[in-house]
Amino acid sequence: MRGTKITATVAGFVLAAVALAGCSGSGSADPSTSAGGDPIKVVVLGGIGGKGILADNATTSVTAAKASVNAINEKGGILGRKVEIQVIDDTGDPTVAVTKLREAVSGSSKPDIVLNSGPSTITEAMLPIVTQNKILSFDIGPTATSGDPKKSPYNFDLSASVPDYLGSFVDELKNRSVKKVAILHGSSAYGELFGQMSSAAFTKAGMTVTGDEGYDVAALDMTPQLAALQQGNPDVLVLDAYGAPLGYVLQGIQKLGWNVPIMGNTSVAATGLISTPPPTGVLGTDAVKNLTMQVYTSTKYDANATAVNDAVQQMLKAGDIKSSLILAYNYDSMFLVKAAAEKAGKFDTAAIAQALIDPAVQKSAGTAILSLYGFTAAAHSPHVQPSDFLFISPGPLVDGQFH
Repeated sequence: MRGTKITATVAGFVLAAVALAGCSGSGSADPSTSAGGDPIKVVVLGGIGGKGILADNATTSVTAAKASVNAINEKGGILGRKVEIQVIDDTGDPTVAVTKLREAVSGSSKPDIVLNSGPSTITEAMLPIVTQNKILSFDIGPTATSGDPKKSPYNFDLSASVPDYLGSFVDELKNRSVKKVAILHGSSAYGELFGQMSSAAFTKAGMTVTGDEGYDVAALDMTPQLAALQQGNPDVLVLDAYGAPLGYVLQGIQKLGWNVPIMGNTSVAATGLISTPPPTGVLGTDAVKNLTMQVYTSTKYDANATAVNDAVQQMLKAGDIKSSLILAYNYDSMFLVKAAAEKAGKFDTAAIAQALIDPAVQKSAGTAILSLYGFTAAAHSPHVQPSDFLFISPGPLVDGQFH
């Protein structure tokens, strides 16, 4: 990794002298309406104490959150208030996440903003708590309802919605003149949603779905599902797999001797296995010779992408970048909050949530991982165009970007 690692100082929570209206959504006096109020407190959940790729991805996500806070503090904070961040290690376990988040929320210094580092099971566990307590939150592991403001009015997905991902897939499949598609997806909340919606999207686009199989993410062998899909003789296998399951899927394909083009979604691109050479990874091996994977344009290095390159430098100062920038959505979080708070004129949960759906606010935020989030009153999920995605072959990662 390039750059010098500088250990970030993570400020502890400070007991607030005055309860913040932004935490409760009430209309009581709020010191945030003037500069120099109490620090804005951010909690970021991440499985940094987990194992393998899950820990690497969480570390990158947490680093992005720290870098976001640092970058905004360098710009004067939010409405003149300093932003402080606390890292909670949830070990990637929803039960741990719930326990520790409840402790933070019930304490004397309740957070103003909660971020997470995925996966979607953590989002599912987190949302009831932040919604009940009227806390502004951002997640990078969407669920079927996490972007629904009727269910979670103060939560915003930072990862694009499944329809956006699939719009990119449909465009790419058409460009490749694909007629027959097979789908393999995991049993996570995101995987199930991807499987359901991809089948409908491909069919609507005039393609034939020759098979749609799901697998248990705790399984060690996906060969039966792959064998069933192979029988349909598809032109392409569309794959959802994250972490260890990706390795088992690739092993199964080799075991079957199945020479089929594979199009992996962003979960595949977020798994370090494909960007790491043997013996710990599969980069440069026959296992990935037929694989292309979906990434954001920001995840592929471009010397002219100033905002992205600035984000990378901030992250290198804040901590480790152990996986691709597709795990760095949290870098954009404080930029969004700052722009929304300035629009609202105060730090108030409901007012900021309302301001975040303003296209002018989103444009002025100056986000880097996604250039425009496209939140609306109907959906607190990004609305990303196919042009914001690329399909690339696996390659080495340098500071979170594929080269």
